Amino acid sequence: MHGEINGPMSRSHFQSALTEWFADHMAGKRPTYSDALALCFSFQKGYAVSRQENESIYGVPLPLFSKASAVITACNEEDTLGKVIDELERLPLSEIVVVLNGCTDNSFSKVAWRKNIILANFPDRLGHDVGRSVGAALVTGDSILFVDGDMEVPAEELGAFLYEREQGTDVVLNDISGYLPHYERQDEVTRCKLYLNQALGRPDLRSSSLTAVPHVLSRKAIETVGTEMLAVPPKAQAIAIMEGLAVAAPCSADVISRNRLRQGNSGAGNSVVLLILGDHLEALNEAIRRKGAKLNWETASRSQLAKVRNG
Repeated sequence: MHGEINGPMSRSHFQSALTEWFADHMAGKRPTYSDALALCFSFQKGYAVSRQENESIYGVPLPLFSKASAVITACNEEDTLGKVIDELERLPLSEIVVVLNGCTDNSFSKVAWRKNIILANFPDRLGHDVGRSVGAALVTGDSILFVDGDMEVPAEELGAFLYEREQGTDVVLNDISGYLPHYERQDEVTRCKLYLNQALGRPDLRSSSLTAVPHVLSRKAIETVGTEMLAVPPKAQAIAIMEGLAVAAPCSADVISRNRLRQGNSGAGNSVVLLILGDHLEALNEAIRRKGAKLNWETASRSQLAKVRNG
């Protein structure tokens, strides 16, 4: 039952009551996330009064009808990891998996004492995004939320991604377009994300990418793409699109200003940038292998080109 990992039985009872009330109250009409959250907060307040409990013990009143899990990947995040877990524990998650990837600080001690956390600790570094593959292989949820251990995103913002997943979207991406500079001032990674989506026939996704957290994958997406492919996020995204999965970017969380700058991910041509650029080349290679060199580009005739040029 949702919420069992995060508190007393009263929280489980609340989650069941909330979900049942929401289904009856909406009668098949699913409101926007902001409207749903406002309604559910009102229900939470009345529920708490009726039971003489503090409403804060219920966490974020998120009406979920399927089992939800979360995966946190972390490498030396002792200062933020606990706060990230705290926010996730405010959501009605059935399980939280923490993958420690080559940590040499006190990240392990920040997690080991916590109850109901599935901890996978790898003393030797596996690779930049391999932790996502490991976490995806361990969780059992129908919706899987992926976050990083250095990215403190409020539970209310994370809840939007889970809510949208239940509307039938298999891959819920983070739309960061509103936080990006104009094209001429964008970095090479942002432009690669944009180009890949255009090449796959999805210009509507703009620079939204599995490279960025938070994002949510359905169980269907995990099984279709394969957990091993999540180690190369752009390639996993390309496969998801080419396999006809429902991919969208309906949610937005500011991870630009929240991103922790390190020695390896700052400055032009840093190691992380080079890795991500290589990941996009892998994605394009997979797309070309499946769809041919033209991908989704159309070749215009001379007359069409002349009409555009002279129009």
